[in-house]
Amino acid sequence: MLIAWPFLVWAMVNYGQFHAILIVIILFFVLRLLASKQQTHNQQKTGWILSIAGITLGLASLFLHNHQLLMYYPVVVNAVLLILFSSPLRYGPPIIERIARIKEPDLSPKGIIYTRKVTYIWCLFFMFNGAVSLGTCLYNDMTLWTLWNGMVSYLLIGLLISIEWLVRQRVKK
Repeated sequence: MLIAWPFLVWAMVNYGQFHAILIVIILFFVLRLLASKQQTHNQQKTGWILSIAGITLGLASLFLHNHQLLMYYPVVVNAVLLILFSSPLRYGPPIIERIARIKEPDLSPKGIIYTRKVTYIWCLFFMFNGAVSLGTCLYNDMTLWTLWNGMVSYLLIGLLISIEWLVRQRVKK
């Protein structure tokens, strides 16, 4: 449902089912909040923050009868992911390093440096994507907002993952 978020908001605005779909979205976030108790601490915290943001934006949109507030959810997601990826750079092993250690517990010093660089790249991506998402919100064109937040940003994520995988294979050799 989170991946479909931009299309749901677009459909609500263009097909006049604002209240019905919005209530379903809010209930989804409430269920996600309740389900986050089953996750690890970091996943639980991230899920909790994003669920509260979704509920807050949803309720504010419902009471204010303003769909534009819903458009800010991707901005919040990018900000949370930026914090999630950047804070361990200072206070602990980066997320990318932790993921890499699942497959390679004895990660070499070069591998640690590599994972740190990849983490910086993801942080730059979240800053860029969040800024463009914010720009689409402020411009307030539903088609442009849906195109960026519902397709282009996901294609860029896939491209970044693919390029990183290719580079990693080369670095490993």
